[in-house]
Amino acid sequence: MLDHVGFEVSDLERSAAFYDAVFFALGTRRAHQSEHAIAYGDNGPAFWIVARGRGAAPGYGHVALRATGKAAVQAAHAAGVAHGGADDGAPGPRPHYGRRYFAAYLSDPDGLRVEIVSGNG
Repeated sequence: MLDHVGFEVSDLERSAAFYDAVFFALGTRRAHQSEHAIAYGDNGPAFWIVARGRGAAPGYGHVALRATGKAAVQAAHAAGVAHGGADDGAPGPRPHYGRRYFAAYLSDPDGLRVEIVSGNG
């Protein structure tokens, strides 16, 4: 269904430090890098950050990244906060989304919402 998702960011290096840390905690690495874009993925580039050159519109988007369990959700959330992101919802159960739904929320350096989720909580 989806081929890839992209966020336009105001500062590629600053955003890369955030996403490198979050994706590293989830076991994913960079799949592409150029002067104007960086992409992450397991089997090819699936999540892109692209230099926009001007401020992004905070809150315009939301992406949910899959984690393998509670520990991975917690590690990715901590990594994101330590690398320029902001807490937007501490790791914890979200029973209104499902009995085993465990998630955390971050704002990336441009204020875009990133959810880290595991259905194995």
